[in-house]
Amino acid sequence: MTPELQTWLTEKRHELHQVPEVSGEERGTAASIANLLQACAPDKVLIGIGGHGVAAIYDSGQPGPTVGIRCELDGLPIQEISDAPYASQYPGKGHLCGHDGHMAMVLGVAFVLGDTRPARGRVVLIFQPAEETGQGARAFRTDPKFDEIAPDYVFSLHNLPGLELGAVEICSGPTNCASRGMRIALSGKTSHAAAPQDGLSPAQALADLMPRLASLGQGGALDGDFALATVTHARLGEATFGIAPGYAELWVTLRTVSDARMSRLVQDAEQLVYSAAHAESLGVEITYDDIFEACTNSDLAVQILSDACSAQGVPYKRVAEPQRFSEDFGQFGKDAETAMFWLGAGEDHPQLHNPDYDFPDTLLPLGTDIFLTAIKRTLTA
Repeated sequence: MTPELQTWLTEKRHELHQVPEVSGEERGTAASIANLLQACAPDKVLIGIGGHGVAAIYDSGQPGPTVGIRCELDGLPIQEISDAPYASQYPGKGHLCGHDGHMAMVLGVAFVLGDTRPARGRVVLIFQPAEETGQGARAFRTDPKFDEIAPDYVFSLHNLPGLELGAVEICSGPTNCASRGMRIALSGKTSHAAAPQDGLSPAQALADLMPRLASLGQGGALDGDFALATVTHARLGEATFGIAPGYAELWVTLRTVSDARMSRLVQDAEQLVYSAAHAESLGVEITYDDIFEACTNSDLAVQILSDACSAQGVPYKRVAEPQRFSEDFGQFGKDAETAMFWLGAGEDHPQLHNPDYDFPDTLLPLGTDIFLTAIKRTLTA
């Protein structure tokens, strides 16, 4: 990568960093990306895919597979703590997961492809909305516009604090856990605090469920039986001394390595909840949010990425265990050979979603070059 292109990508990354938009609200970010892509001479730009998704198509005009490179548009509803001149201009919102950096690297791919089309087949650059809620990839893939893209391969990356700066890890098979947020609503009947016996309180059921649900999944080795249930929020009645409660909510995050194990964990959790509610004669409602299916790398796509790292002289390691955090990138694997790699953000770098996290600009040329090499190896094989 030329110094001029690296400077341009850094400037674009900083511009994107200043105006983060959370999942489902990425209208301005998508418009900026579409404008930047037009300057990189694609054959076609598609907008409004699965919400605010954007895709750029680079077509060689020759028969061959379609290679997708995917990144994310959304930021987080977290107040950034930073004295950087490019810090977030939106109170309570920040690019604190590095999606601004991911977008900039894919823009780097667009810049190069604008001058040099692939040898055969097509390259599709995917800017996906709403990754943080688990809704974006599913909406993108099921949008009718996706039929025009239809990639045979899709590659992606995520920066990873705790891993040496610039190092790469790649996992064959399961690579990110399935997870979902379980919201439990228990309803009874309020009463005067002086006469709680005349009401129907969910307090006992709530107190029983918190440890019992957590006991369903206590973590451990990231193998096929891994399960983790984390209580994240509880609410009982209103903040008052005069009313015995008649309503409670409990939020639990369920996490597993496989979708099959998730189905069993959901079944066990629901059975516990309904049993506890029945024992106390309570009404109950269970809903789910932030649903992420398990993400699995294909062996073929992993080999292509590994070869690309070797060709670039990038230190990489094949690892056996997936990450505990979730990713909706696995949706693309329903139709294509897919793989995500993890790019080290530094061993002492602030963690993803920390208020002081910032994407390391030194990674921009590295991620871009790995993607470009993976494209070349796929379309010249």
